[in-house]
Amino acid sequence: MKSLYPFLLLCLFCKGISAQDLPRQSYPLIKTRNEVQYKNYYLLTLFQQLPELRKMLAADTALQYILKSKTVQVNEALKNCKAEIPCYAKALKFSTAEIEQISNRLATIYAENNELGKLVTNHLIPSGCYALYSNGSHKNVLIKAWEQDANAINYTIGVYVEGNKPNYPKIDSISFSLRDKEYAELTTANAWLALQVNNKLFFEPAMQFALQALELNERNDAADYEPMVKGVNLAAVNQIKKTDWKKYPYSVILVPGAGPEEKEVALSAGGMIRCRLAALQYQKGMAPFIVVSGGRVHPYKTKFSEAYEMKKFLTEVLQIPENAIIMEPHARHTTTNLRNCARLMFRYGMPINKAGMVCTVKSQSYYITDILPERCKKELGYYPYKNGKRLSDTESEFYLNTASLQIDFDEPLDP
Repeated sequence: MKSLYPFLLLCLFCKGISAQDLPRQSYPLIKTRNEVQYKNYYLLTLFQQLPELRKMLAADTALQYILKSKTVQVNEALKNCKAEIPCYAKALKFSTAEIEQISNRLATIYAENNELGKLVTNHLIPSGCYALYSNGSHKNVLIKAWEQDANAINYTIGVYVEGNKPNYPKIDSISFSLRDKEYAELTTANAWLALQVNNKLFFEPAMQFALQALELNERNDAADYEPMVKGVNLAAVNQIKKTDWKKYPYSVILVPGAGPEEKEVALSAGGMIRCRLAALQYQKGMAPFIVVSGGRVHPYKTKFSEAYEMKKFLTEVLQIPENAIIMEPHARHTTTNLRNCARLMFRYGMPINKAGMVCTVKSQSYYITDILPERCKKELGYYPYKNGKRLSDTESEFYLNTASLQIDFDEPLDP
């Protein structure tokens, strides 16, 4: 089992996809000061951040017409919507017709040797952020990526402006009452601010409005502890570079979080037990790193991060060295515990053909091996990991799937 090749790579080669159309561990993500932006809308971030591409898009008369039309819509909303929150949302969101119009224009101006072609080859494919579309033409990857980012903006506005139900209402819902007059005033100001930045690209007012909506709701969770490679995970990232992987049966020991239900409790009893189980495996030399996974989830809008509190427990109580602990402070569900761990293993340069170990209590351990894969398939659209051997009632093997790099458009707190 230890020589099993990563699950996705096998699947992709079975479909006849070439190695150049696979994600690359050496690819550095293009980041922005707003960590929430690039994590949710990576294509749109690239549109902004790649100078020649930005110049090309800003000079396109058809795309400029769309920007001017969107600006007119927002100005009309500011004049006429008053306290009607859905009215502002409608003006800022992309309509089905607008998404299609932009898709058609991008397809028309795309060429393999121009800036859009280079974008796909040099960024979209190697980043893995749109991995589920990599089995199509390069032009199709571009169009699908645009449609995903447009729908992601619409989803964010739908939940955090209009008050639509998110996937998990108990923990991720809007912070305001739609009947609150103050909230209507905030929404009006948000729409006005979306036009005050120096918008040159067709999507910028809508993206600005969505990002500000997350900020108003105190929902910038996707940016928690970032940049982690320069902060909470710096010691571990430096240690990864020096690790002799042949000395260990597994690459990591993953500890899924267990959020408390009381606001004043920082770390649940379940979290403590899981840390102790993982520490025991670490002390046996099973893996050089422990990944603690869990965001600010339970209870609603808690200020405590599961990953941070578990790391603190491991270092202060169990005396595990900091350079052996990797924080993953964004996962909000068990599905994304596995997915986000796979992402960090890939991004941090760990061997992708080496199994990891999940270490948790018995009930969750069997849930992860027996039930969770199909839930992941239903909710994420793919399997973020492949089961290996069951090692005990509390430990099992897993192999990462590089499809885990795919951005999730309808989870803006942990895309």
